Amino acid sequence: MKILDGKKLSEKIGSNLKKEIKKSNLKLRLAVIQIGQSAVSQIFIHQKEKACERAGINFKLFRFPAEIETSRLKKEIKAIVSAKIISGIIIQLPLPSKFIPEEFLNLIPEEKDIDVLSEKSLGKFYQGILSIIPPTVNGILSLLKHYRIRVKGKNVIVIGAGRLVGFPLAVQLLKERATLSVLNEFTRDAPSFIKKADILISGVGKPNLIKGKMVKKGVIIIDAGTSMKKGKITGLVGDVDFESVSKKASYITPVPGGVGPLTVACLLENLVRLNKK
Repeated sequence: MKILDGKKLSEKIGSNLKKEIKKSNLKLRLAVIQIGQSAVSQIFIHQKEKACERAGINFKLFRFPAEIETSRLKKEIKAIVSAKIISGIIIQLPLPSKFIPEEFLNLIPEEKDIDVLSEKSLGKFYQGILSIIPPTVNGILSLLKHYRIRVKGKNVIVIGAGRLVGFPLAVQLLKERATLSVLNEFTRDAPSFIKKADILISGVGKPNLIKGKMVKKGVIIIDAGTSMKKGKITGLVGDVDFESVSKKASYITPVPGGVGPLTVACLLENLVRLNKK
């Protein structure tokens, strides 16, 4: 079993970005918009701030209470979007349940949408005419490429079809000529799909969803799920029961230290690419 070390690869990408920013004399500022409180979101925001610091990118966090009115929040986001000093914008997901995400994500113009979450950016991505790729998708593909793992012709199972991982990843994997199945809560006989996976990618956010007995020997595991550990120890935990699954996997990503750092690195890569244009 080999560890797919996303942290190490993210540091390499970050180092290259720092050189590129300096060489191109780019003055970049990333704006992150947070609505309400979420322990997981707080960890990711902190990771983005640290990555920006290392790469030489200015970081600005805009916090709004969960109780804010929709009309007021839209007005605030429009003001942030229109600021010329802002190079790229992220609305940290998930939002409080009373909000419809698209109402706010669609306020971000394509040239600042480094997360590729507005309907316009996503539409272009699905058509294959966008100059950047959603950061989590790019992070996963970069990790597979780095370790020379091909998806073409492989039986790839994606668990979960969310906006950040499963759905855009499925689109890209089809472009990469993978044999693809996407499982959700309504999938019948999901264990039979999982058992046949050459590559298993999970982005549900449910701890210990995948156990060792569920997967075949030699499977490649990409754990893109994140939730908080319960009990005395705090921190992130993935969808995969690492201890049992790692005994059967040929490659596996840890959580933390796998997909997460790469998502952040690819996010900043998108920021640089859009602003170099």
